[in-house]
Amino acid sequence: MDKKLIGRADLAQARGDLPGADSMGDEVIFWDSPGRIPAKGNPFRMEFVMASICTRGRVTFTIDTQERTIEANDLTLIPDGHVIESWQASDDYSGLCIMMSAGFFRETINNARDATTMILFSRMHPTVRLTQHEAETFAGYFSLLRTKAADTSNRFRRNVAKALIQAMFYDFSGTILRTEKQQGRQTRAAEIFAEFIKLVEKHFRQERRVSWYAGQMLISTKYLADSIKCASQHTPNEWIDKYVVLEMCLLLRNTSKSIKELAAHMNFPSQSFFGKYFKEHVGMTPMSYRKANSLQ
Repeated sequence: MDKKLIGRADLAQARGDLPGADSMGDEVIFWDSPGRIPAKGNPFRMEFVMASICTRGRVTFTIDTQERTIEANDLTLIPDGHVIESWQASDDYSGLCIMMSAGFFRETINNARDATTMILFSRMHPTVRLTQHEAETFAGYFSLLRTKAADTSNRFRRNVAKALIQAMFYDFSGTILRTEKQQGRQTRAAEIFAEFIKLVEKHFRQERRVSWYAGQMLISTKYLADSIKCASQHTPNEWIDKYVVLEMCLLLRNTSKSIKELAAHMNFPSQSFFGKYFKEHVGMTPMSYRKANSLQ
């Protein structure tokens, strides 16, 4: 696949492509599809997290070069960063879909162990067949979430939506356990990935060297890098950067600490280095980001 042909799709683009979609700001989109999904031509890299269930018909698509087919009662859970292409739906397709910004998802699923389990499972199983009861439960959450998110008169609607999404994913944990028992023991690469993510979640504020994590796991840096790439389609550095950048954004949005204090908190050698790192990954300076998000 020619990487130059890969586009990017954020929530704003997704909302524009989905007729009748409802949203809660720039963080969550709810869409029930009475007809066909708009076709996508060139491959695109998702910049959001998607959870959807097919209620009728079928969809075929390719995720990271692997072809998938989903049918009625199939749940699809795709984290941000994956490349999707060749998305085609049958004429009788319908489904329910929730799309969340990566930041909102990780803020909502804020327990490290829960997030790790969810990420690891979705990397190994982007689609999973639900029981009829599980499918009806997901549909119930979708309906209630959409109603609560649309109630702009409720000043706590964001908190309500987060609580409902947390409950939905805890319910989904039962599906994870059932599927893992059916699938059997995890591969060694998956086990290494799970251990690596736990270490990153605990130490990313202080350590950003892949060699340090390999040392903690008593394996070589190359073996760690190869295993993480195999299990998740991302490099160890990309995973570390994801956690560091998200933490930076949350701190800039939700604390009054100075940029210098944040640089020290995140173990950067200087405020200048902190700013350069942030701009490289976010596209603006920390101060510009803070000003742009000061009213959110």
